[in-house]
Amino acid sequence: MNITITARHFKAPEPLKDFARKEVARLKKYYDGIIEGEVILSWEKLTQIAEINLNVYGQKLAAKEKSEDIRKSITLAVDKLERQVKKYKEKWHKKGNAKAVSAALEKIAAAV
Repeated sequence: MNITITARHFKAPEPLKDFARKEVARLKKYYDGIIEGEVILSWEKLTQIAEINLNVYGQKLAAKEKSEDIRKSITLAVDKLERQVKKYKEKWHKKGNAKAVSAALEKIAAAV
């Protein structure tokens, strides 16, 4: 999984970037189909905001959290995404991977 980190209105120190990478990488144990992760950290007066966007097969998952501590915001956003990833994975398995099957059939039809 490729993780990019962007800091708005401040320069993020390296330990904070490492913390964000570790937290987002934690989602990998719930679903290994996460293609890319983007962490956007911003600062507005006394509020610190963490926004995390994930690209999974065929969909984007996003979470945004605000708090007085940036690490707390990151952790809360990852917790939110954890629930979304579990729900996405559950739906994906219930459908029997219908999207992938239809995409494969379209490729076969196009090749013929």
